[in-house]
Amino acid sequence: MPAIFQLLTAVLLTCLSLTARGEKLRIVTEPWAPYVYEENGSMRGLDYETTVIVFQRLGIDVQWQFLPWKRCLAMLDQGQADGALDIFHSNERDNVLLYPSEPLSRVEFVMFYANERPHPFQTLDDLRGLTIGTSPGYLYGAEFSESTLFNREPAPSHEANFGKLARGRIDLLITDRRVGQHALKELGLEDQITQAPNVISSQQQFLAVRRGAGMDLLVQRFGAELKRFKQEPAYAALSAKYAGASAETTSLLLPAPPPGQNR
Repeated sequence: MPAIFQLLTAVLLTCLSLTARGEKLRIVTEPWAPYVYEENGSMRGLDYETTVIVFQRLGIDVQWQFLPWKRCLAMLDQGQADGALDIFHSNERDNVLLYPSEPLSRVEFVMFYANERPHPFQTLDDLRGLTIGTSPGYLYGAEFSESTLFNREPAPSHEANFGKLARGRIDLLITDRRVGQHALKELGLEDQITQAPNVISSQQQFLAVRRGAGMDLLVQRFGAELKRFKQEPAYAALSAKYAGASAETTSLLLPAPPPGQNR
């Protein structure tokens, strides 16, 4: 039997198996606007809507659940979820998770500062003694995460981090460029807070699933369909819809995080 027919048969059997058990593919994620979030009771976002379209084309029903990121990772480890949306690739999780060949999007971690308290920097030495707002369960590269030059102070949400920055409770905060620009617009802080041009690190985001019967072939099919969709005008329109601000960035300040540094 040709390989393509074997692949399609395996995917079909996976779909039929889920349907027969009355189950849906359980996908967990954390609100991460504009990639995935909830607005007026509806889920939306660039990576969420892209994933929904791909799964619809594959005939897979999905059950979505929003949770704090550390809880998402725990559910994957404990087998309480079938997959996670917008997760970085990690060699440490290769024995548990399968990743498609095609990523959903790319994250650029940058710094934000209050206009009244700017902190220009070029290297980590320039951050000495400062307090940087972070998010629990997020790793930004070993050099940043392990540095003792500055303090890292986590907050329960990106909105809370920006609030602390506006009030002067932290000196800078680190988050993805698109996420930060979206949060500033939603919070009405665009005139008070500015994005620094330096990119701290960059990572690709994936839809990853737990290893299991038929899942390896499902991931192959998902990656192929995702790549096909990203070449269509519909994806270009979707991407433009969530493009956010086109702030300029400089070349990477730090090397890309090694495999294992994951959101």
